[in-house]
This record gives sequence, C-alpha cells and structure tokens, in this order.
Amino acid sequence: MEKRILDVNLYQNNRIYKTDRIMKNVSITILVLGLFCTSCAVVRPGEVGIKQTLGKFSKEVKVQGTVLYNPFISRVIKESTKTSNIKLVLSLPSKEGLSVNSEISILYRLQANKVASVLENLGQNYEDVITSVFRSAASDVCAKFFAKDMHSGMRADIENEILKKMKVNLELQADGVDLIAVLMKRIQLPSGLANSIERKLQAEQDAMRMEFVLDQERLEADRKIINAKGERDAQIIISEGLTKEIIRIKAIEAFRELSKSTNAKIIITDGKTPFIVGSQETEVKK
Repeated sequence: MEKRILDVNLYQNNRIYKTDRIMKNVSITILVLGLFCTSCAVVRPGEVGIKQTLGKFSKEVKVQGTVLYNPFISRVIKESTKTSNIKLVLSLPSKEGLSVNSEISILYRLQANKVASVLENLGQNYEDVITSVFRSAASDVCAKFFAKDMHSGMRADIENEILKKMKVNLELQADGVDLIAVLMKRIQLPSGLANSIERKLQAEQDAMRMEFVLDQERLEADRKIINAKGERDAQIIISEGLTKEIIRIKAIEAFRELSKSTNAKIIITDGKTPFIVGSQETEVKK
C-alpha cells in the first residue's frame, strides 16, 4: 500500500515537473518570437518619427525617444524638423528678356505635427516638390523686373514676392512645410549689361564730381564778391569819415612820431601833410 502511494506521488511530481518545463519552454519561445518580431527605432532631438503600418501612417508623432514596431508589417520614418537649406544655381528670366544667373537658398522646416500630411501628399522626396514650386514662382516674379533690379536694392522685394507665391502654390499641394526665406545670394548679370551699368555708374560719378567742383567755384566766387563788397564799403565809410579836422590831427600825430626818430630826414610840409625825404627811405603818412 505504501509503495503504491509512493509511486502515485512520484508520478504526480514528474507530471508537474514536465508541465513546468513545457510552460517555461513556451514562455521562452514566445519571448524569443516577440523579440524577433519587434524592432526599436530611436528618434533623436531635432527629429520626429512616425510609424507606418501596412502603408497607413499613425496619428501619433514621436518627438524624441524610442519607438517599438514590427519590422514585418511596420516601419518608422524619421524626418528632420530643423531648418534646412536647399541650394540652387539657375538662370532667371528678366523683363527685357535677358537671362540672369543666380545662386539661391531656400530655407524651410517641417511642422512636427503635420509630417504625416507632408509624407502622404508629397512623399519623402518633398524637397523636389519645393524646388519645382520655387522654379515656377521665381520665373513668374523675376519676369516682372528688369535685370538691373535684381542687382540693386529691389532684390529684397523680389525675394519677398517669390516667397509669397511659393507659399500659395505649396499650400495647394500639402500643409506642413514652413517656408522661412528665399535668399538670392549671388547675381551674375549678362556681360554686356554689366558693362553698360558700370559705364553708367562711372558717368554718374563723373557728373557728381563735376557738380561738386562747380559748387566749389560758385562758393569761391561768392566769397570774393562778398570780400570785395566789404572792402568797398569799408573805403566808403573811411572816405566819408575823413574831415579836415581829422586830417590835421593825423598830421600832428605824424610830426610827433617823426620827431622821435633818430634817422636824418628832410621834412617838407605845407602845415597839413608831411612829405619825408631821407637818404634811406621815403614815406608818406597821413
């Protein structure tokens, strides 16, 4: 009886052990399959990640951190939300029909919460769409301006008009691309036009220089006229103030000064005005 009870207990223990072992194996298998069927994507600062499952984008956009997904049916698309720069070198038309070579920079960034709209409507090659929209807008706007305007202070107006037209055209395609600025960094005019503008500027400089010289001459002439008028007025005032009494007083003062001199002199006078005749000098004083 005791042996039978012992055999039953042993059988039950073996059965429990086998069951536990099977459960552990199943758990390990499930864990391995789970790890095998799960991947992890890391979204860094300045990026956003969006999960695409069976071709459908998730409504949730990951800003930073890790994203778990099934690599067999899903993938994580990461896009930068930093300010990006598209550089272009192209020929722009002008109002007079000339071609102006220009180096352009287009500054833009993606709006984090609207990345799905951009990818659904424009795809991952959205920069090609932005470039195409710019080419169309730039051609339409630059055709309204003369070539010389692109090389003058009107460049900022041209850039602003291109930017406005790009925003209108791009919003028809998708929402989520934030256009910041259009910069025309380098403008190369046709050689003939550049030489003409240079000659015109040189002529304007020469005209300004000649005008400056003429202004200086006019000022000098005015100065001489004013000086001559001053001298004339001074002489008139002096001649009007010379009376007989003043002349006599001046003559007496002249005699007094002559008497103090140590030089030998011959003074001939009529009592009014002295004439001095000396061996070394002849003076007339009034």
